[in-house]
Amino acid sequence: MSEVANLDFDRFARRGYPEAVLADGKSLEQCVDIAETWKAKADQGHSLGTVLFTRMTPEKAEGVMAVLPGATWHETARMLAWPGAFPPPLGDTVVVACAGTSDLPVAQEAALTARYLGRNVTEIVDVGVAGLDRILSHRSTLEKARVIVVVAGMEGALASVVAGLVSCPVVAVPTSVGYGASFGGVAALLGMLNSCSPGVSVVNIDNGYGAGHLAAQITAPRDPHE
Repeated sequence: MSEVANLDFDRFARRGYPEAVLADGKSLEQCVDIAETWKAKADQGHSLGTVLFTRMTPEKAEGVMAVLPGATWHETARMLAWPGAFPPPLGDTVVVACAGTSDLPVAQEAALTARYLGRNVTEIVDVGVAGLDRILSHRSTLEKARVIVVVAGMEGALASVVAGLVSCPVVAVPTSVGYGASFGGVAALLGMLNSCSPGVSVVNIDNGYGAGHLAAQITAPRDPHE
């Protein structure tokens, strides 16, 4: 039993999705303690799904990987997964589109979350509204998606543009990327919340994990008897 966290080992059985561990704000020792507790539970035969450690530093990742053999560290997304292999994909496709290369850490956090929750994911990179031809060149891919995660900083306009092109839901993720008046992502957040395109749902600033999780739930396999 961990001395620093009350872990929800039954979440995978209850919801079909395991608990994630936010490493930000936790010490290396606390992350290792949690990892040891997860492994001990798995060694007892419990089905836990894929455990995700989000917002990891390289130092914390190294410490946790020493405890969890077979874990995979995704440096750009700052995410560690155990087991590290992606599960077989089920359900519909999630498209993750990011406005700029600076948004990649959050976009990849969203994409990896959806993949580890068992979804097919297509990533579209650097298609911000400063060059509309870039996103329009991916229109056929966007139209095939069941849900689209749009990750953008600055003014956050990409979410409105994408939502105006497709019939599926759009999960918008504002990022803290931008100059002074972006206020650490608040400008993008407000822009997305005030979108004139219907069908846009907005998560918190830099919350790639939350967006990927929501997208995975939207694209879950449907009951063939319904």
